[in-house]
Amino acid sequence: MSLILDISNSMLAEAVLLISFLILSVFSMFYNVRYHKLSKWIAVSGIAFALVSLKFLRLEPVYYAFNESIISDTFTVFVKALILFSSLIIILLSKKNVTKRNHKTFQFYTLLIAGVMSSLLVVSSNDFVTLTVSLEMLSFSTYFLIAYKKGYLSKEASFKYIISNAFSTAIYLFGVSYLYGISGKLNFNAINDYFMQNEPTLIYTFAVVFIAIGLLFKLAILPFANWILDVYEGSATSVSAFIATIPKIAVIAVLARLFVFILGNSFELPVILVILSVMTAIWANILAIRQKKILRILACSSSANAAYMLFVLSLVSVYNLSTVLFYLITYVFMNLGAFAAIIVLENSNYGLKLNGLKGLAYTNPLFALSFAICIFGLAGFPITSGFIAKFYLFSAIIRSGAVFIPFLIILAMTIVVAAYYYTNIVAKMFEKTDSQDNQIIYNSTTSATVILYACSLITLVVGIMPFALLELCKFIAYNL
Repeated sequence: MSLILDISNSMLAEAVLLISFLILSVFSMFYNVRYHKLSKWIAVSGIAFALVSLKFLRLEPVYYAFNESIISDTFTVFVKALILFSSLIIILLSKKNVTKRNHKTFQFYTLLIAGVMSSLLVVSSNDFVTLTVSLEMLSFSTYFLIAYKKGYLSKEASFKYIISNAFSTAIYLFGVSYLYGISGKLNFNAINDYFMQNEPTLIYTFAVVFIAIGLLFKLAILPFANWILDVYEGSATSVSAFIATIPKIAVIAVLARLFVFILGNSFELPVILVILSVMTAIWANILAIRQKKILRILACSSSANAAYMLFVLSLVSVYNLSTVLFYLITYVFMNLGAFAAIIVLENSNYGLKLNGLKGLAYTNPLFALSFAICIFGLAGFPITSGFIAKFYLFSAIIRSGAVFIPFLIILAMTIVVAAYYYTNIVAKMFEKTDSQDNQIIYNSTTSATVILYACSLITLVVGIMPFALLELCKFIAYNL
């Protein structure tokens, strides 16, 4: 009875995804190529039912399940909803990538559902055992998703991701072991209670720094950012969209919880993370200028945007957390819109180099406009949600103290640099070319095209009327 109660109050979405995972696994054993489209609908149904199931989870008061290893509250349910909604979009974007290898569709969606389920478990984790197992489950599904696209680049990308993840996991576990040695606890609440009664030591500082730095791998923050360019280029585009959104949402959510309850007793940690964030922003934006392929530019953009969020998140306050949540939501939609545009181009036999975009604004004006809105949003141009997000990000840094103003100036300079390579993408679409007869093949890219238009519309609407979403983010932040 207790098991059923715990699942129904805290893990209903994960249970639904587990059932979907098992169904897809069974179908993959008795596969017939004629039914490859069924795999997508099983995955879509699983995500949709998981989204609906969130309505039945316990929000108030906070519910602890499985001996307090799992938590369910307003914050976790909100983040889970964002993960599931993003996953639904990614599944719809993966249609063409999967049909090219229709004998492997059930395996692909099985891995994708496993990755989504692991992300939900990361968000729900309330002790280091659950968090570590969930992170490793997420990592393993990501390894195979990266390798799904056949070829040398895919294998290289998967191997590079494995090696980088192994180093980051070792550092993270090293920190967890020290924290356990100090407190004798692995549960977040128990560790927090311990440090409410005992003064943090130097070893505590080392432990929390190692834990935080180990988790930064999924955000592609230095020193664990060298994998991002090759992984984005070597993976299927829908997998790159998955890596750019789902793990980032999960890790930012768990970092927010750790900063508030466990890692918040160290003065040194925020300083270290601020420095790493600024270094990553400089590195990613300068590196992006040299790139000639759109996917590699978006890889650098992903790393830079994660750095902006980490900067503010590490300066713990309710206002800062609400700002990061707002930034995260806007980033997800702008980013998925950009990836949808790339998939449309890819499926219409356009080149994914910058020069391949020439003349696009004249042959496909509506598509080019929608793509430009998402790109301008990522750059932070006015009337887009990206502008509002960056404005509140700057506001949060200023409110955190004058000592961070020099870092803010450097961050602002990197955003100006980023504006160059973002606008360069749009400028290429308006360059005239001798061949202007290329057209988007809409009948084979319906899902991706609709997603692009929807994401660009959301980017504009939130940019013009952001207040409702801002209030929601403040409410969620207050309930962490």
